[in-house]
Amino acid sequence: MEKLDLIGLKCPLPVIRTRKALSRMQPGQRLEVHCTDPLSVIDIPNLIRETGDRVEISEHSRERIVFVVEKGGATA
Repeated sequence: MEKLDLIGLKCPLPVIRTRKALSRMQPGQRLEVHCTDPLSVIDIPNLIRETGDRVEISEHSRERIVFVVEKGGATA
């Protein structure tokens, strides 16, 4: 699983970098995204709805939010 460290980045950079990382991935691959921007709780799931991939929040604390994204079959 690839890890994407977006700690300290503010909107819209987490979404832009997540989209870019997903565009390089093959269907079935997983991406772990680490964020600190509170808006990423809204923005990352909205991005994943657009791309047709799957996302879950594996950690949500004061320090960080960790998403696990699985690349779907459609190209983003």
